[in-house]
Amino acid sequence: MSEHHQATLRSITKTVRIGCDPERAFRFLADLENWPRWAIVNVKSTRQTDDPEWWDMVTPHGAARLRMRADARHGILDHDFVDPQASWTVCARVIPNGGGSEFMITFFQPPSFSDAFFDEQIKLVDIELARLKEILEAGSDG
Repeated sequence: MSEHHQATLRSITKTVRIGCDPERAFRFLADLENWPRWAIVNVKSTRQTDDPEWWDMVTPHGAARLRMRADARHGILDHDFVDPQASWTVCARVIPNGGGSEFMITFFQPPSFSDAFFDEQIKLVDIELARLKEILEAGSDG
């Protein structure tokens, strides 16, 4: 191994195809106020703080903070998550797919998570992505 080689973390990328305009999907996802509607496993509530960058969030594990770093031009929805157990950046994108969209989200395994626990948590994301698809395809995102 060369001295320039960097260790990498285990990651899992989830993708969901959504039958809605990518700009609409992006706007919905970039608004953290919408997250309790679709991220139904991990996000109980969100609230804007005095700091315009950070939102307070309630999760099944307690209080956390969330910061969205969105770039509409490139469909980037990267966000930073901080809670008492861990903090990490989640990379996400909305890209066009014909007349619809693809939402892709990559999770890196925090060092404090065992492989089994990480896998269990990632399986729960499928529930959330199904809910996101349902909301956006029903047009109930307004």
